[in-house]
Amino acid sequence: MSEKLFDQKKAADHVVRDIRRATRKVHSAEEKIRIVLAGLRGEDSIAELCRREGIAQSVYFSWSKEFLEAGKRRLAGDTARQANNSEVKDLRAEAAALKEVVADRRS
Repeated sequence: MSEKLFDQKKAADHVVRDIRRATRKVHSAEEKIRIVLAGLRGEDSIAELCRREGIAQSVYFSWSKEFLEAGKRRLAGDTARQANNSEVKDLRAEAAALKEVVADRRS
């Protein structure tokens, strides 16, 4: 009998976990910045801020760390960023065209 209850509890835990995953809010970059800046202002405690925003404190501290590290990189002059697919495609086409021009001039 206890094994049956254990299996039911395990199944219920899986359902709850699946619902939490499906309904988890995805925060935009702007929302993350707003929340981190509110925490840095210090008007409320981090615990209160996280309660109000519906996030775990560990999530806040993770965002805060990422925010501060990105700021350090930017201030240090590391402005490299990921190129998007269209930029890569355009640059490859330009490189191919330039190679043709060079090849034509050599012949």
